Amino acid sequence: MLLSSSLTAFSQTTSTREYKEDFGYFWKTINDEYCYFNKKPVDWNKIRELYAPQIDTVQSRNAFITVLERVMNELYDHHCSLRANTPSSSRLVPTSADMWAEFRSGRPVITEVRKDFGAEQAGIRAGMEVVAVNDVPVEQGIQPFLAHTKDEEARNYALRLLLAGDHKTPRKITLRLNKVQTDHYPDKDGLMLENVHYVSKVESRSIGDIGYIRINNFLFDNSIIPLFDSVLSSLSAKKAIILDMRETPSGGNTSVARAILGRFTPKEQFYQKHEYYAEEKETGIKRSWVEMVSPRAPLYSRPLVVLADHWTGSISEGITTAFDGMKLATVIGTPMARLNGAVISFEMPNTKIGFNISAERLYQLNGQPRENFIPPVEVDASAQKPGPGGDVILNTALAFLQKKIK
Repeated sequence: MLLSSSLTAFSQTTSTREYKEDFGYFWKTINDEYCYFNKKPVDWNKIRELYAPQIDTVQSRNAFITVLERVMNELYDHHCSLRANTPSSSRLVPTSADMWAEFRSGRPVITEVRKDFGAEQAGIRAGMEVVAVNDVPVEQGIQPFLAHTKDEEARNYALRLLLAGDHKTPRKITLRLNKVQTDHYPDKDGLMLENVHYVSKVESRSIGDIGYIRINNFLFDNSIIPLFDSVLSSLSAKKAIILDMRETPSGGNTSVARAILGRFTPKEQFYQKHEYYAEEKETGIKRSWVEMVSPRAPLYSRPLVVLADHWTGSISEGITTAFDGMKLATVIGTPMARLNGAVISFEMPNTKIGFNISAERLYQLNGQPRENFIPPVEVDASAQKPGPGGDVILNTALAFLQKKIK
């Protein structure tokens, strides 16, 4: 009996050879399928040389995940991620982040704060300069997440991971504004970003003659379609509608996207273009196609505004750019998550660790990459304040529509 238990335990242990096989599969899949090396000066062969020797010292699944995370950071692409993590892993951006930040003139600056989450509740505002996270100065703190590629966007990526934190450590964010330095504790009431709860998948209310619909982070769930239809029908008599897409960072599927768009389009038309680069890389022949959306009755044809911000991510970006490109709505807000393309999921043969990488380039109707979209009515996020009345993007949309429906 003891021998049997030992054999079972041994059989469940991943060998160094199997870790090496999985690492090789991981590296090669990204090499063959990732479609944005064209805009990033990443030497992927050099990355293999840097990290492959580290696999020899891996003796646990968590240690292996940690190496894979470092390799993934070399792409500095928030749309690429592992489907496994450890307690020390970085939270996913934008899904599990409550701040957006970037270096401006060399200074690490908060550019937007997620509405109603810990950062906002802790008094963090856009425009503040980041001094340290958990008492570690920014330049030191970003090093574990920083790609070997010397690129400003790689620094921005690392800064956002630093601010997002991990899955176990409450954050202390030291910020500076107008030469005054303050400490902020976005996790003081618990790790809210690990426990996001919504009232419902689709929320709605009336604001005078205007209907308001908020889509929450369930664009991957087809059951949201009848809920959306029901809510839209209940507001069909309104003179205008606001569709709030600011709490959809995790992506979803095109069935839900086409269902939402179909309730507003009077004719069948395409809403985005895809390119599958791996086939072009292998054969020299470009493969591209367009995706169509068809009308779904009853049609809502009165004024429509779509709200967007840095937590409008992936398929939600496709929905938002489609509303703009098909001239069905006015988009109001800030730049979105700017996630690269569409992801394809893969799984390593031995450890069964899954990972997602951007494998299809996506384009707006005007031919521009989807990730380059800027809302036609751009809002200054530094004016955002806590509470319902401080929602500067919503307030801008209401003022815009009031002029339309007078």
